[in-house]
Amino acid sequence: MKANTRADRAAAKLAIAVAGYGLGIDAAEISGPTRGSAPIAFARQVAMYLAHVAFEMSLNRVAIAFDRDRSTVGHACHLIEDRRDGVDFDDWIEGLESMLREAACVRVREAA
Repeated sequence: MKANTRADRAAAKLAIAVAGYGLGIDAAEISGPTRGSAPIAFARQVAMYLAHVAFEMSLNRVAIAFDRDRSTVGHACHLIEDRRDGVDFDDWIEGLESMLREAACVRVREAA
């Protein structure tokens, strides 16, 4: 596995953990190979969106890291972006993004 693919998968795991924490869903369920129930699928969509936005990963990189199709990731990101019109949801997702952005900064500082 390439180093950047390894880093992307680590970022995806962190996004899954944060989405799971925010929604009260086990990370193992979110990263499962099947769609799962609606709440699990939504948590996965949130995690994919977070990986794309907070870690500035392309849709293709997110797709590889999550073992999903690029079109699935694009669909997930559009769904989450559309929900950001709601103030409460926007505040909530912004908090999760902030957590991941801070984690990315810590990782960069520690690597230096």
